[in-house]
Amino acid sequence: MRQRPSVTGHAANGNSKRPPGRPRSEHARVAILRSTLKMLSENGFSDLTIEGVADQAAVGKATVYRWWPNKGALIADAFASSTVMKLRFPNTGSVVRDISQQMRQLVKVLGSPQGRIVSAILAAGQSDEDSIVAFRERFLKPRRQEAYVTLRRGVRRGELRKDIDSDLLLDSLYGPIYMRFLIRHDRLTPEFVDSLCALVLRGARCRRKVRPSGGSAN
Repeated sequence: MRQRPSVTGHAANGNSKRPPGRPRSEHARVAILRSTLKMLSENGFSDLTIEGVADQAAVGKATVYRWWPNKGALIADAFASSTVMKLRFPNTGSVVRDISQQMRQLVKVLGSPQGRIVSAILAAGQSDEDSIVAFRERFLKPRRQEAYVTLRRGVRRGELRKDIDSDLLLDSLYGPIYMRFLIRHDRLTPEFVDSLCALVLRGARCRRKVRPSGGSAN
């Protein structure tokens, strides 16, 4: 029987070093996320299993659990990784444009096949706390942090009041989008986003000081 070379002997050769672990791990991680999205599109949320994803990605089940403690966390990360570049907040010099452009992109995502992933996660989250916590921590929270930065830029430029409640403002902006997405009582359109953004941000603008009139009341 041919004996397999030991790791020590291979490294001692000096001609070919073992590649570092991080690129290999990153390759496996990307394969797992892609396999998750593929299986979600083919089989849906309820039929997806960690074992199935591991088999599709050609990795061991333990490799999946190294990064994700449960199915909800894996699906939330897979969705986040597929949308992170689409949902970046721009820096156009106007807080209204920055937020409205990002909200338009969110509406596009929700209206695409990826929107079904969000719907499934939110539905599962009503009975499975792990799913809703994973979606909140792994997708919503990073977007929220970017939104805070955008709002702070608006405050520094004098577009928004310094005393605004950032969380209340963001809930007021994005809450109606998720309501239309889930309840489907009306359409999610770019026009809706622009009107919503203008309406909500109008209440957060800096108040202009009213100059007293110069004439006397005679």
